[in-house]
Formats: sequence, C-alpha cells, structure tokens
Amino acid sequence: MKTNKIGFIGGGNMASSLISGLIASGHAPEQIWVSDINPDTLTALKKQLNVNTSANNDDVINAVDVVVLAVKPQTLGAVAQNIAALVQQKKSLVVSIAAGINQNSLSRWLGAGTAIVRCMPNTPALVLTGATALHANDKVTAEQCDLAENILRSVGIALWVDDEAELDAVTAVSGSGPAYYFLLMEAMEKAALELGLSQQTARLLVQQTALGAAKIALESAESPEQLRKRVTSPGGTTQQAIETFEQGGFTELVSKALHAARDRSIEMSKQMENS
Repeated sequence: MKTNKIGFIGGGNMASSLISGLIASGHAPEQIWVSDINPDTLTALKKQLNVNTSANNDDVINAVDVVVLAVKPQTLGAVAQNIAALVQQKKSLVVSIAAGINQNSLSRWLGAGTAIVRCMPNTPALVLTGATALHANDKVTAEQCDLAENILRSVGIALWVDDEAELDAVTAVSGSGPAYYFLLMEAMEKAALELGLSQQTARLLVQQTALGAAKIALESAESPEQLRKRVTSPGGTTQQAIETFEQGGFTELVSKALHAARDRSIEMSKQMENS
C-alpha cells in the first residue's frame, strides 16, 4: 500500500485510543478519518484530535486504505453489510476489533474476497499499554499485515496468532485479564482496610505494588515463578500468604476461570455466527 490513510467506523473509546496512539507515534491527523452516528462524538474527535470526521461511512471508506471496524458487536452485522459493496469495490483492508465476531461472519457480511484482520485488544489500550492479538485471513498481503500491526502497536504490544481459534484463548487471558487484576486489587484493598489502613493509603499501596510487580515482570528475563520465589523468604510473611493462597486452590481456580472465559468466547462467537 502506497499510503497509510486509516478510517474508523465508530468513534468510541477504543477507536479514540487507537487514533490518539497513531497520532502520538507520528501519524498525521489529516490521514485519519472517523464516522459515527453520534454527532457529539464526531465534534469531540475533531476538536481534540483534529482528524477528518463524517456521519457517512461511505465518505470514510472512499478516503482510506484500511477500514477499522470499531462498532459494538451487536450492530456490526448491519454496518458490515451496508458497507460491503464499497469495501469490495475499493479492495479495502478491513480490521475488526469487535469481540466475538469471527472471520466467517465478517466474510459473509463483507464478501468472501475481503482482506480481513481480526483483532482482540484489551482495555489498557485506553492508556497506551494494551495487549492485542491479531489473525489475518488468506486474502491479507504481507504489506497489509504490517499496516494492521502498526495500527494496534500504537497502543501497546501486538502479536500474531497462527490459528483464529487461539483468539478465544487470548480473550480469556488478556481480553478479560484486566478484570482479574482489578478483582485481586479490590480484594487486597478490602483486606488492607480490615488491617487498619486508611482507604487512600490502601488504594495507593495496592496500585503502586501492582504497577511495580508488572514492571519487574516485563523487564526481567526470569519467569513469574522465579520472581515469586525471589521475594518469598522461607518462613517469612510472604510464604505464609502464598501458602494460604495455595491451600485455597488459587492456581486451580485461576485455571478454571480462564477455561470458563475461553469456553464462553467460543459460545458467543457461534451465537453471532448463527444469528
């Protein structure tokens, strides 16, 4: 592709984050187009990011090389079918960030010859620390893969999976994953209050500890198991806490939760495909 003109169908939080990330990484605002049914959303994007906006999806598709579908999963079918003819005419690359919508459904709505990259981002993309997995169908060229990856890499890391089915596991691990950490933080904060700390002190300590642990894990070549052992002195306070977690079946519970999330992702995808 000779240019990197990028269009977003839908201007919600995830689209706004991707656009902000693209601009922060050097992409010119005038090379970005957005459409949305909400005029207030378009006004805000125009004012804050100085991108091109339109209430008409066709205006966006006509102007760009790659179309990012950033609408809610329940409305994606109707939107995709409405833009299908123009997408096929333009031979646009289509990048979908809609959860639970597989490539079979997207191809059925957009046309069998459409180049499609399906992505599973997560909410930390809102603060440019996202984790996204991508899968391309056999119509996507190597150059288009690079373009799709660059878009998602603007808000964090972007990894390719070989099999689309892996995206269900990705959903369970990183897509839903932020909520697991928030749940642990919530529980730790409540326990800290029970131990006599103030709300502000408890929250700040939990938040900074989570940030610090993640930073160490990212910057270290050691596994999480090795890092845990480094801060777990024999007979100490950490060991006592870890043993309590293990006695409660912590590892098995995490495994059970992720399997449940993966299975629900598969179920939702089948429901959308049959709808």
